[in-house]
Amino acid sequence: MFTLHAHSNYSLLEGAITVEDLVDFASASGSGFVPLTDTNSMYGLVQLAKSASAKNITPIYGAWIDDPAGKDLNALFIAKNNEGYSLLCKIITTRKLKEDFSLASLLEQNLNNLFIVTSSIQLLKEAVRLNRRENIFAELVITERHKKRTRLLYNFALENSIPFTASHPAFFAAPQDYTLYKVINAIRLGTTLDNLNENEIADKESYLLGKAEMEKKWKQIPAAIANNEMIARNCRVELETGKYKFPLFPLPAGETSFSLLWKIAFSGLSERYRPITDQAVKRLQYELEVIDEIGFCDYFLIVWDIIREAKSRGIHHIGRGSAANSLVAYCLGITEVEPIKYNLYFERFLNRGRSSPPDIDLDFSWKERDEIIRYVFERYGYDKTAMISTTVTFRARSAFRETAKVFGISESEIAKYSRFIPWTSAKNLPLLAEKFPETRSFNFNNEPWKSIIEIASRLAGFPRHLSIHPSGIVISPRPITNYTALEFAKNKGLGLIITQPDMYSIEELGLMKIDLLSQRSLGLLKDTMRAVNNSRHPAQGAR
Repeated sequence: MFTLHAHSNYSLLEGAITVEDLVDFASASGSGFVPLTDTNSMYGLVQLAKSASAKNITPIYGAWIDDPAGKDLNALFIAKNNEGYSLLCKIITTRKLKEDFSLASLLEQNLNNLFIVTSSIQLLKEAVRLNRRENIFAELVITERHKKRTRLLYNFALENSIPFTASHPAFFAAPQDYTLYKVINAIRLGTTLDNLNENEIADKESYLLGKAEMEKKWKQIPAAIANNEMIARNCRVELETGKYKFPLFPLPAGETSFSLLWKIAFSGLSERYRPITDQAVKRLQYELEVIDEIGFCDYFLIVWDIIREAKSRGIHHIGRGSAANSLVAYCLGITEVEPIKYNLYFERFLNRGRSSPPDIDLDFSWKERDEIIRYVFERYGYDKTAMISTTVTFRARSAFRETAKVFGISESEIAKYSRFIPWTSAKNLPLLAEKFPETRSFNFNNEPWKSIIEIASRLAGFPRHLSIHPSGIVISPRPITNYTALEFAKNKGLGLIITQPDMYSIEELGLMKIDLLSQRSLGLLKDTMRAVNNSRHPAQGAR
């Protein structure tokens, strides 16, 4: 076990280690465990789960939580089990959403499903005051910057019978990655490399150390290494990936989701088909049986409920995509294309071999979409509903611009090149002169351009910041914080709460996503109809 404290590049311009770096290092060093403890977040948890599983390594899910009231108030919270994981999601969410968040007050809660590792004497004093010594450890860090603090911490822990851990916080993979680490933090802090205050970031020793190096460094306190191993052995979180967690539609007494869906669908059939044909009845029965068999009845009821509400409010809307192949969707009023008439195959939309949820896209007038989103939050619960995030990553142009800025290059000089850089991966930056005609005249063989291109190319795929998915909204059967952490969207003033994992990770976690899209054309259509109606019947006013 090399360390319990590692910050990945998912820590949003703080750590420079990729999840693959972490897993590969753990595999090469013979460790059976790999930790991820990003600051106030678990953005990369699904990527860790998948990468660790592929190498048969046990992932350790944690987070480095800081207190907004003080620089020296912080701690690692590491999940022992699934209950601890859910509690950690709640703690991160509280840290992100509540301005009065207090790290010390957490110690008053039941934290038995978490390990707490801290180098904050203030926090340890609070633990002693509360007589809380179970699952809490003093984090000893042996680097030049931390020597004095660690000596004080060591003595305090000994006097108060608090066990130690051997901590070596890792923010970049290897010594040669220190410049990359400094560049991404200069981007985060909005400064240049020359003006970067190195006391605001980790020191140059903060790279991954293998087991032998850790044991050598900690030979005077072998119990600290043993505690690392003990913590790792007692962490077993099993993320339920691939198993869908559908919210339950609020049912009338005596109904099941299947019986209610059946009644609504056949009621819609009697309205859509006059007279009702045997072909339509058989097709509807078949589709309903498939939907029930693969467990998607509640999904269809929720989509129907959203459409029903939009109709009751006079909000223009339409369902589109492969859902038009479904007679059930047509009878529920979700779509308006008659699938039997146009010989549309239901199996293209949904079949018994499909494990993922059906994809029903709902378009609403851009002026009224927010009204529908508000309804969904109120109907299914603010604790069970959230917008989905999008992880904005570095592409060639943004990586080039941001790296050049921290090297101190002027905006005008950067613009001379950046406006010609094509929309491509940052990995292609070293190939600009040979791969793309529009940049064939570029010569970046001299400094500082050579270093800028080399570092910028390494930012390929690095997360830049979180944004809001243009249409995705997630509805959960239980509070979303049982499954993932939440935070405010980038513009905190809007008050929109988003999931920390992006759309792909949300789907991996099995949470249900519904796409509620905004269409200007539907708003324009409604405005046109109102204008025509007013011109014909001015006495009636707007409708």
